[in-house]
Amino acid sequence: MEKHIRIFDTTLRDGEQAPQCSMNTEEKIEIAKQLELMGVDCIEAGFPISSEGAFAAVEKIAKTIKESQVAALCRAVEKDIDAAWYSIKDAVSPRIHTFLATSPIHMEHKLKMSPDKVLMNIDYAVRYAKKYCSDVEFSAEDAMRSEKEFLVKAFNTAIKAGATVINVPDTVGYVVPEEMNETIRYLFNNVDRIEDVIVSVHCHNDLGMAVANSLAGVKAGALQVECTINGLGERAGNAALEEIVMALRTRRALFGAYTNIDTKQISRTSKLVYNIIGQTAPINKPIVGANAFAHESGIHQHGVLSARETYEIMKAEDLGIMENKLVIGRHSGKHAIADRLMNMGYDFNADELAHYYDKVKELSDKKKNITDSDLEAIINNKERFVGTYKLEHFDIHTAKNSTSACIIKLSKENNIIEGVSLGDGPINAAYNAINNLTGNICEKLINYSIHSVSDGNDALGEVTVKLQSKDVIVTGRGLSTNIIESSIMAYINGINKILETR
Repeated sequence: MEKHIRIFDTTLRDGEQAPQCSMNTEEKIEIAKQLELMGVDCIEAGFPISSEGAFAAVEKIAKTIKESQVAALCRAVEKDIDAAWYSIKDAVSPRIHTFLATSPIHMEHKLKMSPDKVLMNIDYAVRYAKKYCSDVEFSAEDAMRSEKEFLVKAFNTAIKAGATVINVPDTVGYVVPEEMNETIRYLFNNVDRIEDVIVSVHCHNDLGMAVANSLAGVKAGALQVECTINGLGERAGNAALEEIVMALRTRRALFGAYTNIDTKQISRTSKLVYNIIGQTAPINKPIVGANAFAHESGIHQHGVLSARETYEIMKAEDLGIMENKLVIGRHSGKHAIADRLMNMGYDFNADELAHYYDKVKELSDKKKNITDSDLEAIINNKERFVGTYKLEHFDIHTAKNSTSACIIKLSKENNIIEGVSLGDGPINAAYNAINNLTGNICEKLINYSIHSVSDGNDALGEVTVKLQSKDVIVTGRGLSTNIIESSIMAYINGINKILETR
């Protein structure tokens, strides 16, 4: 009989801990809703005790999500568990996820606890969490560098105290698949009542084996995999959800297992997350990279044209990747746009459709035909909150071997402000002018990137900037066929996000 492998997504918690990958509450909710639509079994919404903002975001996600479980992470201490529970208490299906390290190096140097003390804390924390919530997950941090005999004691303690899920993390990405498989099998043979709980694996990618280790855990009997969209996470990241799901789907007979993930949502979920954090997929990224279904070699091309299975083990359409059709133009109405978006698998309400319609009309003044990739770009680059500053007009003068000048006009609370500045180039001049008008609240431009998000010589250009103000780092995005306009819009978007955090 096939096993149902539960997908536990921690993009909003572990994924967000990756440097420069922070998200605001509205962005987290948008991702959580997409994870729910995709069929994720459990969404780890955050670490509520870490800040008031983190608590508020988890609480709002818990109230929003109806089809997936919502988990909150907490250390094995009362105040953390309290915060976790009160943030998710309104969830349809809440889970408290508590953890404590079990490896000798962590117990000695980080926890400064004896093994017996660790076991006592596990027992107390799980029992304390169980008073609030029937579904409690216990993670043995750094499990894969723990002594196996002690790991058995830790999980015996957690199960006896009421844990319903026991998680085996490779916290530092240290092991190879053979070791993961061996450890999971050892636990199944030695942990009391292990058949009464769900065994989970959580692997990091420091040696590039997070997905392989996760699959080795499944092969050994694990029924839950903890992962993130695009493999986001601390250091080298986590196991990538899309790779795990498609490996289980493509090699279903080998694993004797399946997931509830709607794979047609994978591509758009990946793009949404990359867009929100201001990154793009590496071209050779498995499953979602630009080259995942591209063939340049003549031999490969001939083979694919003759029979797709010669070089492709998956179908692009199974991931929601559609042929880039020319579908929308200047005279297209809302019904045509709505029909195309539904065919592409997008859900939207009347207000969102009206916004997309306005953006399509605006874009159709600049390019003749609107493609699927244009529509996706419009959806992914929508403004997720109302900003303080808006671009009204800009005028830039630039030439080779000459200082550039920018005149820019912004609106702020219905008031028009205007400024002019010089710079080493058109973008530098524009950003200097914006800084002058906004009181230099952006202290540093950390990163600037631009890439095409559609096809042709009238393609949309997306600009992403990383801005820093004190200890806050934000991502700003802009989208236009005019790359200077995209650059200005991205910078203003980032400025507005900085203001939102204050």
